[in-house]
Amino acid sequence: MTKQAAFFDIDGTISREGLISEMFKKMIKYELIDASQWYNVVEPAFTRWDKRVGDYDDYLQKMVDIYTETVKNTNSFHICYIAKKVIEQKGERVYTYTRERIRWHKENGHKVIAISGSPVELVREMSLKYGMDDYRGTIYKVGENGVYSGEIVPMWDSESKRLAVLGMAQDYGIDLSQSYAYGDTNGDFAMFKLVGHPVAINPTRELLANIQADKDLREKISIIVERKDVVYRLHADSLELLD
Repeated sequence: MTKQAAFFDIDGTISREGLISEMFKKMIKYELIDASQWYNVVEPAFTRWDKRVGDYDDYLQKMVDIYTETVKNTNSFHICYIAKKVIEQKGERVYTYTRERIRWHKENGHKVIAISGSPVELVREMSLKYGMDDYRGTIYKVGENGVYSGEIVPMWDSESKRLAVLGMAQDYGIDLSQSYAYGDTNGDFAMFKLVGHPVAINPTRELLANIQADKDLREKISIIVERKDVVYRLHADSLELLD
């Protein structure tokens, strides 16, 4: 018997904050990352993005690069501990819409699965908090000595998410044509193409442009925007992107 599933991106889709940025701040607090890395490398990129003259992906990439270099030769116990603390303190800062959709899918007996480019330690803690059935995240491999080796298996790109969804569909007997996917960036595009009910949450300009250029996806996707105390739906066919 085939099953329905709901695949949820986390950062910007469930969580209102980027969990990797919260992880980064905690790693500074616990002195795994030198504070100068924030002030000299990350903060200038954050300030440009905050003033809307810079790119969010540039800010994010700088954090990811420092995180990747930092965890190399770090014991996994420390990262797991920090990830748990991040979710304990920030795990409820989520969008109302996706929180209710998680509840709805669980009530209807659907498999609920987190799939995110964040470190798998964070994704695991978030999936536990919301009672999800499974999860996939970026894996920073750990050696036999319990220390990160520096080898990475990414989950932030569109192709990695596509392969993960196909693998889980086979493992769980999921009917993708009857399933749902929720995301906010172009890394979720291929995942949207696989399912019958894709939902873009506060999507980026790049994702919206690619949705509009894809006839099949344009016809089946829901575009949801949550701002302040209101949630509203947009139709891709009538959407006009302004310069």
